[in-house]
Amino acid sequence: MGNILGYLKPEAVWNHFEEICKYPRPSRKEERITGYVMSVGKRNNFETLKDEFGNVLIRKPATPGMENLTPVVLQGHLDMVAEKNNDVRHDWDKDPISLYVDGDWVKAKGTTLGSDNGIGVAAALAVLESKEVEHGPLEVLFTLDEETGLFGAQALKPGWLNAKILLNLDSEEDGALYIGCAGGQSTYVKFKFNPADAPSNTTALEMKVVGLKGGHSGLDINAGRGNAIKIMARLLHELNYNFGIRLVNINGGSKHNAIPRECFAVIRTSNKQTTEILAYVEEYYKTVKFEFESVEPNLTVSAVEIKSRAKVFDKSTATNLINSLYSVQNGVIKMSADIDDLVETSSNLAVVSTKGKTVDVILSQRSSVKSEKSDISNSISALFKLAKAEVKQADGYPGWNPNVKSPVLGTLKNVYSDLYGTIPEVKAIHAGLECGIINERYPEMDMISFGPTIIGAHSPDERVQISTVEKFWNLLTNVLKNIPQN
Repeated sequence: MGNILGYLKPEAVWNHFEEICKYPRPSRKEERITGYVMSVGKRNNFETLKDEFGNVLIRKPATPGMENLTPVVLQGHLDMVAEKNNDVRHDWDKDPISLYVDGDWVKAKGTTLGSDNGIGVAAALAVLESKEVEHGPLEVLFTLDEETGLFGAQALKPGWLNAKILLNLDSEEDGALYIGCAGGQSTYVKFKFNPADAPSNTTALEMKVVGLKGGHSGLDINAGRGNAIKIMARLLHELNYNFGIRLVNINGGSKHNAIPRECFAVIRTSNKQTTEILAYVEEYYKTVKFEFESVEPNLTVSAVEIKSRAKVFDKSTATNLINSLYSVQNGVIKMSADIDDLVETSSNLAVVSTKGKTVDVILSQRSSVKSEKSDISNSISALFKLAKAEVKQADGYPGWNPNVKSPVLGTLKNVYSDLYGTIPEVKAIHAGLECGIINERYPEMDMISFGPTIIGAHSPDERVQISTVEKFWNLLTNVLKNIPQN
């Protein structure tokens, strides 16, 4: 039994989740968690396989008498977004997640929790080990490297899976069944600058934008939250226009699929203007604090004088960088005309990083319409090319087209209604689910995604609602025994 979560219900799910949280598992560092899930398969004498990419497939025979049910695959991803607050010490190569219970929520202390997709993985492991859960022929697929671009799913080979139905356990809203998702693409931008010695009679100022909520760049993009890089770019643009500053560096964000919570920049200004600029930053803070008052109560913008001998950007590159960061489209681009409250197209200015003589910028675009995803990506590329930057577009991944006539959707709706007396919502999601990619490899497979309520994924505010995990488990186990015959 887990030391912290073992008393929660269902015990098997929470015990596996607590164990999972002992293994650091940022994207592309999933070796230890891979070993753990494979050990579960092997100690139960189930067929346990690993493909060339590292994805794991475990096969469990049907419950006696249920061999004729349609084969099902449970699917989730092993990696997590590794984010932490700036004042928190956490080594993502070795430290476990520090868990605690707060009322009806499980949270982590100052880091992402990893309930995305740790709860889904824990539920799948609990099904594998259960002697009570009834089911037909069962496969459990654990993919790698989902959070950086769904690369594990992209590496799947046709013919590896035998199942005809896929239950993706990576959604984050109780009472919702997801039958479609957006496709995504990343844009990578590089500015090269010529460093110059800091001008004489100038002062170095370090500026910070901190305290933002951040969040998932798909699920939370319509929440009106602040983007730390955009807030910093606006400030730099105003300072450059009004005072003619020199830029030393700018750094913000860390993940392509997370709304940046913090951004830092160092500038130099003439000694005569230092006091005036510090006062300007204070007034700017009041302005943006008022603008984001209801959604970002902990937002802080500050500037302090520091000692620095670092070189400055050449003026032309600095102006191009600042202007393009300030001008680039960010947030919701278009809402769906067909599905209420669904974001159709969006973009997230995710990362800016100064290293040596270059500045790297990463942006992610999403859309449920392929042509719109291409359009917003090309528009962003054109802007940065005008700013004389190098631009590269990743291949991206496809969306998942909704199928309202899905047989497994009908099964889940009926089971949910029988369990809880209400009809679940049927939705599409403005985020990347692996279903779209897996559907390309297995076009005849019937798919659906569901899960418990998770809030703040991809940020240290991430939390999973305890009561909905039990509902999620009950739905999953009852669906498995009600799958129609093959």
